[in-house]
Amino acid sequence: MFRYTKATAVREVLVWVITLLGLLPFYILIVTALKSDQDALTSSAVALPTSVDFSAFVEVLTSTGRNSIPLSILNSVIITTGAIAGLVLLGSAAAYVIARRTRRWTTITFYLVLIAIILPAQLGTVPLYIGARSVGLTGNALGMILLWIGILLPLSVFLYASFFRGLSTEYEEAAVIDGASPTQAFFRVVLPLMAPATGTVAILAGLIVWNDFFNSLIFLGGSDTQTLPVAMYTYVGGLLSAWNKIFAVVIISMVPILAFYMFAQKQFIQGFAGGLKG
Repeated sequence: MFRYTKATAVREVLVWVITLLGLLPFYILIVTALKSDQDALTSSAVALPTSVDFSAFVEVLTSTGRNSIPLSILNSVIITTGAIAGLVLLGSAAAYVIARRTRRWTTITFYLVLIAIILPAQLGTVPLYIGARSVGLTGNALGMILLWIGILLPLSVFLYASFFRGLSTEYEEAAVIDGASPTQAFFRVVLPLMAPATGTVAILAGLIVWNDFFNSLIFLGGSDTQTLPVAMYTYVGGLLSAWNKIFAVVIISMVPILAFYMFAQKQFIQGFAGGLKG
């Protein structure tokens, strides 16, 4: 029988204190973004706004030019969505072959995938840039999508292969007996069972691509296809001490990826738990 003791009360108080300390940065972020220009400069960071002011969000969302925040959000959405789609399609297909074939080359390929995950992608930045520029894939969304598919494909293959190896072959065998081709069995039967793995790949890849600054700055620098992190860097650099606008940009950048996580969190949690749901 559970007994509520003084030690339990102390633990609960500590948990609440730690939670509030963890939420303090988000509180400051939201409160400051809702302040007017003058209020943001003169009041304390933790003080509530004298009056709720959405002008910072309006100004940020109506900005124009190469580093327009709305345009950069659109570019980031296109690049992130395209990269996730490519990783799910190519990663699942490659992992399926590696997991289901018992030949020696599939084992070697899997170990090469592991090596590719360990190696830092920055080692190949210069040759990648030279090659992409020579075929016209710099400064546009298609080039960034292909770049991210190449960089994150080993991670996608590794995650999918781990799930495929834990999935019985009875599902696709039953589909083949019912007259489905191997391709139909994969896309109609096997891949839907990989929803946890797909959610894991989508969220991990989405976080990496959405928040990337280094590759976007190099491969999209000077073009009109700026992603949100690069546009934020340029925008924030020009605002100096306008903290309400700076924090408004940060909040806006967080909303899409948080919404995507909330949508796919069930599959993400199942993916880490190793569960399969038909």
